[in-house]
Amino acid sequence: MSRGDLTDEQWERLEPLLPPRKPTGRPPKDHRQIINGILWVLRTGAPWRDMPERYGPWKTVYSRFYRWQQDGIWDRIFAAAQELVDASGNLDWDVHYVDGTTVRAHQHAAGAKKGAPRPKP
Repeated sequence: MSRGDLTDEQWERLEPLLPPRKPTGRPPKDHRQIINGILWVLRTGAPWRDMPERYGPWKTVYSRFYRWQQDGIWDRIFAAAQELVDASGNLDWDVHYVDGTTVRAHQHAAGAKKGAPRPKP
């Protein structure tokens, strides 16, 4: 186990929240190894392709991260963690929140198609 990888205690809490591994022709990669790879990329900010080989093929880790995002797995994990902390009385709702007004978008993220006619005032 490397620094930053999930501990056994963390894994025991997280594992039941993950989808079951589907039996396919090839044995699927272990969820714990994949999550440790995802955590490494998020922690370092490095490109997926630079992820150490000990976490498996970067394409596998990348595709599972985005597939779980589309399937709402990360939202479910976040909600479960939030419930756990709130139930223990360690979450102060007056302090812990995400303020979307500080999220910046790229200058080209306005959504208009290039060359589209502008609406008249």
